[in-house]
Amino acid sequence: MTQTTSRIDAEGASERERATSDLPAPLRRLRDFGRPPRVMGIDVARGVAVIGMIGAHVGMTAPFEWERVETWTALVHGRSSLLFALVAGISIALLSGGMRRPEVADLPRIRLSLVGRGAVVFAIGCALELVGTGIAVVLTIYGVLFVAIIPFLRWRVRSLWIAAGAFALLGPVSLAVVRLLSPDVYGEGIALVFGPYPVTAWMPLLLAGMAIGRTDLLRLRTGVALLLGGAAVTTAGYGIGTLLAAPAEALTAPGADPSPMLERLAALGVPLHPLWALIEVAPHSGGTLEIVGSGGLAAAIVGLCLLLARPLRWLLLPLAALGSMPLTAYSAQIVAIAASGGLAAAEAREGAMWPLLTVVLLVATTAWMLLLGPGPLERLTRRASAWMAGEAGVRRT
Repeated sequence: MTQTTSRIDAEGASERERATSDLPAPLRRLRDFGRPPRVMGIDVARGVAVIGMIGAHVGMTAPFEWERVETWTALVHGRSSLLFALVAGISIALLSGGMRRPEVADLPRIRLSLVGRGAVVFAIGCALELVGTGIAVVLTIYGVLFVAIIPFLRWRVRSLWIAAGAFALLGPVSLAVVRLLSPDVYGEGIALVFGPYPVTAWMPLLLAGMAIGRTDLLRLRTGVALLLGGAAVTTAGYGIGTLLAAPAEALTAPGADPSPMLERLAALGVPLHPLWALIEVAPHSGGTLEIVGSGGLAAAIVGLCLLLARPLRWLLLPLAALGSMPLTAYSAQIVAIAASGGLAAAEAREGAMWPLLTVVLLVATTAWMLLLGPGPLERLTRRASAWMAGEAGVRRT
């Protein structure tokens, strides 16, 4: 069934190319953008993540409450960056073979390509930090993760899911133990691990994204499974976290009477910080249940984008264009925030910059895609990865 569908898509694409081979370049790009083998739904999900991160930076949001719809915009905090991580894992899977794991002979080239790409992303992140907006730039840790994911390139889908679960369960606890044993340590390397984007929170999402990217993303059932499965995981993660948080706060609050279990743990010298790392769900907490809840939400968003991308192609095309150049769009909004006076000035505008930046970036990236193709920073990372891998004669697009 999949082979037949792919053959029909290929034949349809060939007919379109023959019929419109004399079209101007912008019209050809408009015709071809988002069609197989490119997965438009992933571009749309990436665009959603970028818009969410803009909202996390300059959006004025009230504290989140399920029963108040007007507070749902607060979901962008913390969850947008984790959606970005999940989609990054999918992108790495697509870059390294898609549904097929890379051959052993191809691994050196792919590894070097990821190192080159990660180095450029890291350098861009450092440059954006020098702008001095006060924003915690995600790109530095993003660049590091391009290298950290290399050992997992040939892992099977089941192994990737197991590794993601292990990182989600053990990573936050291990980080809490390290913080407990070394409370006053400081350094640039430590900041990468203990900062607002801890490796322990990102690696599970990156590995889960790789597992998703090794499946057939163009099949209907993949989108349905991600949407329904992600919604179930989100409900479980945040539901359990909410149920456990209130009694845990009451038991550990100053002056509270500890439960017999807590008394026994204290008598044994067991610290409570690692226990909190398991049940914490607050944004940027890096807790296990935050990773589970936010990871499920990210998967559901990806599934929904995959399902809507084909029937709503023309409607979602600007969002997909934004998502096709996330590095450029993310960097542009940092520069725009700095040029407008920084976060303090953005807060004085009471959230007006969020819709303004979103509309400007949607229009600008769509126009760039039609007129010039890939974004400028995406071209840079592509050429850096090709140069690092020793690939000659890289096609200029």
